[in-house]
This record gives sequence, structure tokens and C-alpha cells, in this order.
Amino acid sequence: MNNKGSLRYKVSGNFKKYLLVLNLLCCSVMALAQSTVPNGTSANAVTKDTSMNKSNTSKWKEEEARISYERLNSGRVYTPDTSLHTFQRNRFIQPWYQDLGNLGSPVSNLLFTPEDRFTPTLGYNIFDVYRFRTDSLNFYTTSRPYSIFTYQLGSKLEQCASILHTQNIRPNWNFAFEYRKLYSPGAYKISHNNQDNGSFTTNYKSLDKHYVLYAAMVYNKEQHDESGGIVNDSELSIAAYNDRSTVDAAFQNSAYSITRSSVSNVLRDFTFLLQHSYTWGHTDTTYNADSTQYSYRLKPLFSITHKMEVSTEKHTYKDLSPDSTRYTSLFTHAFLNNGSGYYVLGEDSVFTQQKWFWIDNRLLLNGFIGKEGRQLQFSAGIGNRFDQFISQPVSVAQDSLGRTVYRSGLDRDKIVSNYIVGEIKKEALQSGQWQYGANTQLFVTGEDAGNLLLNAAIGKDLKNGVFSFVAGFQEKVNTAPYSYTNYENLYVRQSYSFNKENVTLLYATVESPRLRLSFGAKNYVIGNYLYFNDSEKPAQYNIPFTITQVWGRKVFRLGNFYLDNELVYQQVPVNAPVNVPDFMGKHQLSHERDLFQRRLKIAIGVEVRYNTAYHPAGYDALLNKFYYQKSVYVGNAPQAAVFLNFRIKRFRAFVMGDNLQQLFTRNTILNTGAPVLNYNGLGTNAYPVYAAPDALIRFGFNWVLVN
Repeated sequence: MNNKGSLRYKVSGNFKKYLLVLNLLCCSVMALAQSTVPNGTSANAVTKDTSMNKSNTSKWKEEEARISYERLNSGRVYTPDTSLHTFQRNRFIQPWYQDLGNLGSPVSNLLFTPEDRFTPTLGYNIFDVYRFRTDSLNFYTTSRPYSIFTYQLGSKLEQCASILHTQNIRPNWNFAFEYRKLYSPGAYKISHNNQDNGSFTTNYKSLDKHYVLYAAMVYNKEQHDESGGIVNDSELSIAAYNDRSTVDAAFQNSAYSITRSSVSNVLRDFTFLLQHSYTWGHTDTTYNADSTQYSYRLKPLFSITHKMEVSTEKHTYKDLSPDSTRYTSLFTHAFLNNGSGYYVLGEDSVFTQQKWFWIDNRLLLNGFIGKEGRQLQFSAGIGNRFDQFISQPVSVAQDSLGRTVYRSGLDRDKIVSNYIVGEIKKEALQSGQWQYGANTQLFVTGEDAGNLLLNAAIGKDLKNGVFSFVAGFQEKVNTAPYSYTNYENLYVRQSYSFNKENVTLLYATVESPRLRLSFGAKNYVIGNYLYFNDSEKPAQYNIPFTITQVWGRKVFRLGNFYLDNELVYQQVPVNAPVNVPDFMGKHQLSHERDLFQRRLKIAIGVEVRYNTAYHPAGYDALLNKFYYQKSVYVGNAPQAAVFLNFRIKRFRAFVMGDNLQQLFTRNTILNTGAPVLNYNGLGTNAYPVYAAPDALIRFGFNWVLVN
């Protein structure tokens, strides 16, 4: 770190060491593949059972399960992904996300994307990639009970397991539930992550197609122990600290615990969704060849839709062993324990809690024009929502020294809003069709009156499906989230006021599955940009600025070899308060083929991901948000991994060596933390960083079970 408080990390390494580990890993995973399917026999092959000779099995039928799903407000039908090509990738950081070096930790997007906010919102978004959301759930239809079990295991007790089960109660009525558990203590001190995520969905369609119902519930809990970052990054290159759990962390406190942090952030939310509609139109009855079965076909003319959502969200920050220097930027208070492992609840701890409860109801009238399968749908309606934000604590009092403190209590802020919605839509349900649509939502009453969301897009398949394109426009006007305008604990209350933020987006994408090619461009124009500055305060950048992004992906194939390339370039104004790199790339070279009479399919290869040097976003543990900073500058070695993916019938698995760049460079820095003033009373300030873990082996599988 130089005198200006900036850091630059350089690449150095041992190439021979890298090749040796790569060779050993490849040999081990190939041995695993051979032991999984010995003598050319599938692991799932059934041997002959002589005890069953008395049974006549000649008429048994092995029917494949038919499973598909759809999304809310769309007629498109999808099937589950069973590919191997990128099965090894961490789904939570795709395509360009980055965590703090520990699975389940806060995530930022290196491809600039404004926060998703339009309605009143609490404003905690750094765990969004882990959360189940009602607007992105799958509503299934399956011919047989269908379950998927997924498990991932990594070094340092990193584990992630999930179970999905869905089945049809009747041919026209399905339910599904999914639960995921993530637990990751991390390679560094006091950086535990513990998450629980669950969802339940059901969808029902009457036999005559007139009535349709979708319902869903989701629950999310993300618990993150805060380490504050690594205080002295030079320890990463010292042999005495090869065990990363011994590297000094900003918030470590052995008097409190050597494994858990006294500082934590927890986000919980629960949402219930109900959407149902009734359609009027012409109904026809279709019989099968021998007239033993029949089905209904409906050409809709008019429908009415009701949608209701109820949700509650709570964010909690706790510091059970606070140090007064940690909070200098927020408030001044001399804690009695002075950062020791003991505290007096309500007197010598820092506690902040914000809650959000909301109910949204909307009623839509829908019309349909055109031929069946190519109908244009138009909708118009009104909506009403109730939002309540609750902060704790709030009541003002004086302590024994005459200082102002805030005692336990609740501060309730209620908002009642009314809005109008409208939409016109034509989906491309078959190849070669045009798709186009536009929708809008405008708040007309309440504190958020004037908030606007407008989307428009058009697309089409070209040249018999060789190419397809989509071009679109989005305009969003929104108010600041509640957590940007209010902060309070026992010792301080801060309030802020901001102008409405405006985000305009133009985009276009072109895809060709046949040529394995896709590319596109985006252009953002942002006014009154909301962000957190390096003083740990919410701020607004009043000068409009533009961000242009261009990206492309091309997969080359030569026999059984695949070279998958992704590149991104984004142009950011010099003075805009945005921390993203200019250029990013991801490349994967793999050998993919079928073995043992197509019973086993494998994909083995190497993957590299990199970006140009830049000022990474800072992470502020006290606020549970990323902030804009210009004091730390990072240029890392490319992140590298080798992998083996394989599939046997309905079983997919991967074995990979991840973070292999750590074999020849020990200081891959991902983010910076908030500055620590007068660290350990030494009279100097520390600039903590968050670093990648050492090279490690990860294993995971996905097993589909059909009853």
C-alpha cells in the first residue's frame, strides 16, 4: 500500500507447480470416471434377478417422465436443463457476479446493472442471487412424480444441498416445493454464512381452460458473519499464514469467540403470491382417434385477472462487542467494554433493525385479437398497495453522562399508493413468428406518485431460425429505498432526502444456436444516481452519465473439442461513482464425448476468467452494502479451474480444481472493506481487503428421481 492509500497487486508464480497439480487432478478425475462405470457397464444398469422369474414382465413399459414448466404471465413452455457443458460453474456468480471469497457471502455485479427497484422497497440487494423470488419461480407440469436432489461440497466444510419435488395431483393441477441449505464457514476468520431458502408453488387449469390459478410462497434467510476484511494484506504472502484461518481480520475478537464474529447481518423475507383469472371465449372439444378421450381447446376473447402479493422483510444488524473507533463515521460513543468480549444488552451493543411489510392488489381486464396461437393480448388495470416500514429503536433518552441515546421502540412509516397498469403483448410461441410488447406502471397517488416503469421490446427469428434478435427500451423513475433515507440505532438517528432516480436503457441482442453465437449491446443513461460513498453515507450523483456495454459469446467446435469464449466491454465515465472493470473475459476449453455405448457422457477441460485492473467496490459491513471507493486499485491474475463433468442416465456430477491461480500468486484481492481507524490503538489506519481462498477441490452432483 502506498502513501496515497492505493493498492496494486501483481502476478507472480511457479508454472511447473501449476502443471504438476493440473496433471494430478486430471489423472484422478479420469480414474474416478473409470471406477464409476467399470467394464463398460452403466452404474444404473439393473442386473437380472432370478427371484422375479415367476413374474411376467414382458408387458412392462418404461415410460419417460414428461416434465415442463412455465413462468408467470408467459405462454412459453420450458424443459429442465440437463446439459454438461458448464455444469461445474458456480450458479450464484454467473455470469459476471463476484462474492467476497466465500460461498453465500454478499455479491456484487462486475457487469454494471442498476439495482432492481421501482415500487417502495427496503433496499438490501446484495443477497438477491441466493433468494427465491415469486416473479421468477417455475410452475411445473409433469406426467410422473419428479424429484431433483443437488449437493455441492468444497474445502473448509463448504456445503450446499437442495431438494426439488413436483408432481401433478391431477393432469391439470400441479404442486412443487424446493428447499436449499447453504453452510460455508469460509477459508478466513469469522466469515460464516448460513442460509435457508424455500419455495412452494401450485398451478391449476380447469379442464375447459376457462379458469387458471397460480399460487406461490417463498422464504429466504441469509445470515452473514462479518469479518471486516483482512487487515494486513501482506500476510497473504507469508508462509506462516498458509493456514488462511490465521490471517488477521478487522473484527476478530478472541475474547468473544475464535470461530464466530460478534458482528453479523441477517436478512429474512417471506412472500405469498396469488394470481387467478377467468377467460371467456370459444371452446371446442377434440377427441382422440378411437373417441375414448377428449380435450378442450379455448380461443380466448376476454378475461379478468386478479393478482395479490403479501410480503414481509426484515434486516438485522448486531455488534455484540463494539469498538468505538469502528463507528466514527456514523456516531461518537465510548463503549464501556471497549471492544472486549463482554457486553450489556441494550447498553453496550449496537443493534439496528428495519422491517418492511407490504400488500399489493391489482385487477386487470384483458382482451385478445387474432388467430389462435398468434393472438395479440392487451391489458389495462388498476392497483393498490400498502407499505409499512418499521425501524427499531427510536425513543430518545439521556444516559447518566447526559448523552442522547435512543431506547427500544418502533418507528412506523405507512404509505398507501394507487397505480395504473397497461400492457400489449404478442409472444413468439413458434419459430419464425414476430414477438413484441410493451407494458407500463405509473403510481398516481401516495409518496411515490410519479414513479414510472415502461418497457418495450420487439424480436423475431430470421432465416429459418438460424438467427433471432430482440431489441428493447426501458424507462424507470423511482424514489430512494427506505434504507437509503433512514439509519438509526441506540446512539444516533440519521435521515436523508433525495430526488427521484431516472434510468433509461436501450438494448439489442442477436443469437444463433446453430452457429453457437450470440452478441449484444446495452446503453444506460442515468440521472440522479443513488449510491453509498466512501464516508459510509448514502449520496446522489446529480450529473447524468452514460454507460455503454458490448458483449459477445462464440463457441468453436472441432470434433469433440469445444472452445467457449465470452467477452464484455463497458465504457464508464471517469467521474461516475461506479466501480466496474472496463474489460472482462471468460474462456473454457473442453473435450466432450459419449463413452460405453452412450451410457456415459463426459466433459473435461479447463476454464479461465479474468478482468482488467480497476478500483473494486468496497463492502461496508456496518451497512451491509457495497460503496464507491477510489483508494484501492487491483490487478489480479486470471482465475483458473480444471473440471470433469459426467452424466449417467439421470445422474450428473462434477469434480473440479478451483482457484488454481492461487498456486502461483497468493494475493487475489476481490474487494476492499471500510477503513479501520486507529487499528488496535496503534495510531494508524488500516485498509482491509477481501481475498480469494486458496486452490481447492469442489465436488457436486445433480440426481433426478422419477417415481
